[in-house]
Amino acid sequence: MNKCKSLNEARENIERIDRHIVKLIGERRYYVKEATNFKENTEDVLDKARVELIIKKVRRLAEKAEVNPDMIEEVYRMMITAFGKLEIEEFKLKHMQQNEDK
Repeated sequence: MNKCKSLNEARENIERIDRHIVKLIGERRYYVKEATNFKENTEDVLDKARVELIIKKVRRLAEKAEVNPDMIEEVYRMMITAFGKLEIEEFKLKHMQQNEDK
């Protein structure tokens, strides 16, 4: 990371990072969708124990990176909630299609 010489330079770097974050969230979303293929029921989709393991992991990562772990936890909880809603929708749709095929 380099010291910025202007507000514009800081904003350009933020925008560059935002592009990467959005791309990575999209990639994460793809694999969340893939995981749905291996889940048997909605309890598997809404695995609270797994969520807590993820939160512990990202808090440790934040501490190592000297980033506020509370902020990272908040971001991840929001992201996991949003992904969970999408995953439930896909899970239900998948099972409705499977039942129609029978």
